[in-house]
Amino acid sequence: MDIMFWALIGAVIALVFAAVAASGVLKKSEGSEKIKKIAGAIRRGANAYLKRQYKTVAIFFVIVTIVLAILAATGFMTFFVPIAFIVGGVFSALAGFIGMKIATAANSRTVTGATKSLNSALRVSFSSGAVMGMTVVGLGLLYLTIWYFILNAYFAGDTAQIASNMLMFGMGASCMALFARVGGGIFTKAADVGADLVGKVEAGIPEDDPRNPATIADNVGDNVGDVAGMGADLYESYVGSIISAGALAVAAGLGGGGLALPMVLAALGIVASVIGSFFVKTKENASQKNLLSALHKGVYIAAAIVAVAGYFLVTGILGPDHVGVYVAILSGLVAGIIIGYYTEYVTSDHFKPTKDLAESTVTGPATTIISGIALGMKSTAVPVIVVVASVLISYFASGGTLGSGSFEVGLYGVAISAVGMLSTLGITLATDAYGPVADNAGGLAEMSGQDPVVRERTDALDSLGNTTAATGKGFAIGSAALTALALIAAFADQCQIDMSALSLLDPTVLMGLLIGAMLPFLFSSMTMSAVGKAAMKIVVEVRRQFREIKGIMTGEGEPDYESCVDICTKGALHLMLAPAILGFVAPIIVGLILGANGVVGMLGGATATGFVLAVMMSNSGGAWDNAKKYIEGGAHGGKGSEAHKAAVVGDTVGDPFKDTSGPSLNILIKLMSMVAVVFAAVIVQYGILQ
Repeated sequence: MDIMFWALIGAVIALVFAAVAASGVLKKSEGSEKIKKIAGAIRRGANAYLKRQYKTVAIFFVIVTIVLAILAATGFMTFFVPIAFIVGGVFSALAGFIGMKIATAANSRTVTGATKSLNSALRVSFSSGAVMGMTVVGLGLLYLTIWYFILNAYFAGDTAQIASNMLMFGMGASCMALFARVGGGIFTKAADVGADLVGKVEAGIPEDDPRNPATIADNVGDNVGDVAGMGADLYESYVGSIISAGALAVAAGLGGGGLALPMVLAALGIVASVIGSFFVKTKENASQKNLLSALHKGVYIAAAIVAVAGYFLVTGILGPDHVGVYVAILSGLVAGIIIGYYTEYVTSDHFKPTKDLAESTVTGPATTIISGIALGMKSTAVPVIVVVASVLISYFASGGTLGSGSFEVGLYGVAISAVGMLSTLGITLATDAYGPVADNAGGLAEMSGQDPVVRERTDALDSLGNTTAATGKGFAIGSAALTALALIAAFADQCQIDMSALSLLDPTVLMGLLIGAMLPFLFSSMTMSAVGKAAMKIVVEVRRQFREIKGIMTGEGEPDYESCVDICTKGALHLMLAPAILGFVAPIIVGLILGANGVVGMLGGATATGFVLAVMMSNSGGAWDNAKKYIEGGAHGGKGSEAHKAAVVGDTVGDPFKDTSGPSLNILIKLMSMVAVVFAAVIVQYGILQ
């Protein structure tokens, strides 16, 4: 039997597990009619937004597909590429859509579970996250294995042709992911910032208070940004890491075995994630430490299974002479765990950095902002050192040298380390995706007037979700850096560039490097500005409703929730276009002017600054958010104090940092690399400064 059938079996296992987990969630009780009504409003808002988003993105996909078809007709690529572009985009959107559907179904059931026990609420919310995690890895691996079998039949087993074509198949997923992340991020943070600034700071009402007109939009945003956007994002990361490793395997002379290894390793990770998920449970009245330990147990068990079984996988497929490739996988796996743990240390209110940040709120918003930015900047050091160490170990352990002789083998090691880091994505994403469900559950508990103990339980899960979300983002950003490096090498191989001979003294490389280093900052400026513009409209609308709707503050008047949802939807769809298109056209324009060497420089610069900036923004935002929750728990005067108001201001700045710009950057650096790979032949032929 072809070894690739094991990858297909892994994909099927993931999707079957997701279906069973979804069925288990849907069998749980939704609760009272009031809970159902509010949950229904959130579900309708999320569905309406995604429907309009997909229609908008479809126009872009049609235009690009026509361009790709023309290039295929003129011999620059095969006709498989435009087809795969469409299919990849659809699968990426589908991964996010399924995650959103189960999340909007699980929020009410989590509230009902919380009326019984903390463990019941954790099981429901984590199960919904597991549906998302397994759907992402299942669809990703299914997409790749189906294409492998099609190409294998068409090219009669020619691994070079198979790998070359598959390398171009990630662009559709990357484009869809960037639109989903940016659009969803603008929506959720515009609603969140508007709701917090007017509701919590100006009106002095609690978070998720039903009197706040933006509260439904805020809960809708959690689903379209933190669930649907994140699902599309990590689907793209997963697919990108596997195809880049497969392409470099062939370039390194490892043949069909090297091409198959990333996919079979991904299948192993799926089985390990399924096993690990059964160990996630906790006791009633568990502390945050106990809850975090419960999630860690599942992740660490999955990682341990991959670490042990990975050795036999590598030696069985590539032979004992390539045991260094196993070391590369292990280095990626360990690097992911270290980055996740360090991110937790930096952003959790159980540790000194966030507690110190909370203390800075006592002297006002200015010191809160200064301290939060400083924390984020400082927090970049460890992830960068860890990734550098992983690259160093992976490159040399796999057989790479500083000369040109074994350059490709070493780069394959770097690529396979990224696959190792993402191998347990099924359960890692589950621990991340459950957070927005718990957040929504807290809102439902508040708006439906549940017993305070219910809100306490959902808040415990939500606070933990902030930490796991920050950890998940750190994990995704770290893997993005490794994948982007592999894609740069793959682009150079497509263009037949000797990477070891490139020099910063080459003016095209230097110019490309500077442009690439600038692009993440320009992109972040555009996305931050988009959130600010959309949030301003929400602030004006909420103030208007507080002023004009009689009885809204006494609970006698009904807020107009739909208007805020509509404002966020229109703003997100309009403002997401420019930054997303920037990521697509930048490598093409640079390539046509500076040539292939200039593109390598641009991709290198963008990867370096994009990685560091993404870590900084994600960690600053996560720490600001948890510092606010730490104060709301009673520290420094608690809710309503001046310290709390300063913390809310910090959190509103951190919102687009951690949920819009930061996580979108990891897609940006991979999308630009993927676009460069697809248009490599055009760049080589028509680049002005070759």
